[in-house]
Amino acid sequence: MSTALACAPAPIAAQPALRQPIVIESGSLTLTSGETVQYEIGTLSVPENRNKPLSRRIGIGFARIKAPRPTGAPPIFWLPGGPGLTVLGAFTEKDGAAQARLRSWMSFGAAGDLVVIEQRGYTRRGEMLVETADASPLDKPASAQDDALAMQALARRAVAHHADKDLSGYTIDAFAADVDDLRKALGYSRISLFGGSFGSQWALAVMRFHPEIVERAVLSSVEPLNNGFDMPSHVFAALQRIAYDADRDPGLAPYLPKGGMMAAIRALHRRFAAEPTRVTIRDAQGRTHIVTLGAQDLQRALLAHTADAAEWPAFILSLYHRHYEQWARETVADRSAGAVTLIGPLVDSSLAMSDDHAHLLWTDPAVELLGTWNFEANLASAPEWPTPDMGDAVRLPRVTAIPVVFVHGDWDTSTPVENTLGLMPYFPNAHAIRVHRAGHDGAFYQLRESAAAKRAIYDFLRTGETAGLPTDVALPAPRFEVPGFPPGTVR
Repeated sequence: MSTALACAPAPIAAQPALRQPIVIESGSLTLTSGETVQYEIGTLSVPENRNKPLSRRIGIGFARIKAPRPTGAPPIFWLPGGPGLTVLGAFTEKDGAAQARLRSWMSFGAAGDLVVIEQRGYTRRGEMLVETADASPLDKPASAQDDALAMQALARRAVAHHADKDLSGYTIDAFAADVDDLRKALGYSRISLFGGSFGSQWALAVMRFHPEIVERAVLSSVEPLNNGFDMPSHVFAALQRIAYDADRDPGLAPYLPKGGMMAAIRALHRRFAAEPTRVTIRDAQGRTHIVTLGAQDLQRALLAHTADAAEWPAFILSLYHRHYEQWARETVADRSAGAVTLIGPLVDSSLAMSDDHAHLLWTDPAVELLGTWNFEANLASAPEWPTPDMGDAVRLPRVTAIPVVFVHGDWDTSTPVENTLGLMPYFPNAHAIRVHRAGHDGAFYQLRESAAAKRAIYDFLRTGETAGLPTDVALPAPRFEVPGFPPGTVR
């Protein structure tokens, strides 16, 4: 479903911010539902490196949708995830996703003004820092060690290709300071924060460096400052929870081995630990590819399709029954050359992790099944990236009185629910909502089956009241997809 524009929205351009501290333009558009969105869109000019007085200026895009009537509550600053997610295209794009995002943003008017800020180094009204990663060969299995070498080479190439920029300035404290600068520029004394995934990590940084400006926060799919790289066992526990429902699904039953999904995973692990396999496929252009898939390819594949958990069991069971074609096609795409958003490794390398977290990562028992893909390349390439290590004083949690509502799904394989559980002791005024069967999604999407919980979130953003918030919400079990071949068909 497309979005009908009542009038041309304000243009998205980068250059005005380089001449003035802030530029704001007004716009209006009408959704196909008939709702009119009145908004402001603008560019904030900030130093690229906040530690250097003569640093060049860069632009950061933002937008504001004012509440239809005053609520007396602080504005809500909506922080996108990623890193490397640009969202201001919602005002110009005409697809259903843009319309849904705008409707979601308008709903915040029940609590207060909404301010959306994009990320330094990846914003439509500034610069989008990217580098092209080299393709990986198809004739040998992938390995995390080769991936680490490739990331080191990419880091050196990125620094050389962006010699006119100061990449050392893309640290999490700079992201936090950008929020504070926009707050001041828009004339707000205090703000509330709303973010998921990297947006939650960004919000935690704002609370760390500028606690005096934060009234309250709603964070989902939480990524603590010391958990840019999550424990494999926590990720595997999310897979086990998905597998529990999959093992009880009637449609999948004919495909399951004795012992269910976890038995299928162990069998695949043994199979590919013994030897790799070669798969021949044809792409959409009719070209033939021979793909070699090994034990470490399987480690990566175990997490494929978990963004939509309803697809994951069918994918794994297809591999169990030796139907490798879909996996091989996805591997061809994964090993192709492609663009890498630089602010991700720049921020991750700067945050790094504490020594004890690193020890737990390397010695985690689930590394055998999931490998070191989640962290090895970043750790190996960290010395090549110019952002400085911010130290344990920044990344380790500390007690804060700021009221926070955490919303976290227990099927989240990107930022496991254990992340929130580990933070709770440091937030005495926090409230956690565990959403059973929810994945890596925003708060309101996770709570889509509970209108009361969503209303309570808006009430919390407006008043700070937590009385109506649940502690547990359960989504219904999904209708799992089944493999695209009859049961008993083994290749």
